[in-house]
Amino acid sequence: MNSEHKLALLLDSKSLDRELVSIAEKVSLGKRISDEDCLTLFDKADLPTLGILANYIRENKHGDKVYFNRNFHMEPTNVCLYTCSFCSYSRLIKKRSEGWEYSLEDMMDIVKKYDDQPVTEVHIVGGVLPQYDVAFYSDLFRTIKEHRPDLHVKALTPVEYHYIFKKAKISYEEGMKLMDEAGLDSMPGGGAEIFHPEIRDQIAGGKCSGDEWLRIHEIWHELGRRSNATMLYGHIEEFRHRVHHMSELRKLQDKTGGFQTFIPLKFRNKGNDMSHVEESTVVEDLRNYAISRIFLDNFDHIKAYWPMIGRDTAQLSLAFGVDDLDGTIDDTTKIYSMAGSEEQNPSLTTQQLVQMIRRVGRKPIERDTLYNVVTDFEGHVFEDDKKYKGYLSLPVVGK
Repeated sequence: MNSEHKLALLLDSKSLDRELVSIAEKVSLGKRISDEDCLTLFDKADLPTLGILANYIRENKHGDKVYFNRNFHMEPTNVCLYTCSFCSYSRLIKKRSEGWEYSLEDMMDIVKKYDDQPVTEVHIVGGVLPQYDVAFYSDLFRTIKEHRPDLHVKALTPVEYHYIFKKAKISYEEGMKLMDEAGLDSMPGGGAEIFHPEIRDQIAGGKCSGDEWLRIHEIWHELGRRSNATMLYGHIEEFRHRVHHMSELRKLQDKTGGFQTFIPLKFRNKGNDMSHVEESTVVEDLRNYAISRIFLDNFDHIKAYWPMIGRDTAQLSLAFGVDDLDGTIDDTTKIYSMAGSEEQNPSLTTQQLVQMIRRVGRKPIERDTLYNVVTDFEGHVFEDDKKYKGYLSLPVVGK
């Protein structure tokens, strides 16, 4: 049964709440749902209903395609001036012996490890420290580009940019122009957490505000560049805070069109000051992906970050609005493994990612950072496919 048939049956249902019927009709007509509609989905919609709506939108946009890329992460330091209560990754300066602080040479050694590999992107984020300033990152971006011009540099969050620009006494506009000139290609979506000050002040007080986060992305978009967006969910926020967060993103996207993908990030409670807060269930994770897809009509892509939620849930998410699984990672990030994520050694080969996607009846597409197709794996046969046992034992998830 295809997504259109499922939606038609949903609209004919006599038992569906009237408010949900109204929302489903908007989805069927390609109309935007309101903030109030979004809150209604959080409050009233069950998982099957959300799956039908989100998958209808997802398949209208992308068919059965699922995107991924070949990437690796570099994290200059996990020592940080900020003390975000949700963070399991960072270490205070007084405990810096427990962390790491890479030099530019250290980071270039990491880049050079991938010289003979077909990676297309390096993703750079880390803690905030005075020595990692405008000059440091400008030199780093330039050096990467000089060494490997084709490697896409996706780097730093507004949290980091806000700090280094303030320290350098330059405006956001001046700072982002300098980063552009140094070789920055795009920005990741991190540091967004929850925009609403009721929550942000409690979990991430002291670093850039929600408005400042949005403004830095806006300036980057005005330079003709692209970026991603995230939302940290499943902690002390309420549904209304999630709706507010996504609404602010949708407004900016209407204005600039510069966001590529939205990544809901699941709060993990290991080793941080919020360990008493229970984590969201898999059902709530999938509901959140689906509602994101339904509400963010002007975002092309919804990504599930598989190292954070695990491979099984990532596969499930492909039936709930998600069309992107991030990348191969190659065990180069500790941000979520240190917080108790499902993947303690996050690394997948291209073959493993392709098999994961095929197993749920989707079509794997390797992309670059800007969603240009690198390889369409439809019909592609790996040399050892007959021997491959990786995730073929996982149950097939119905679309």
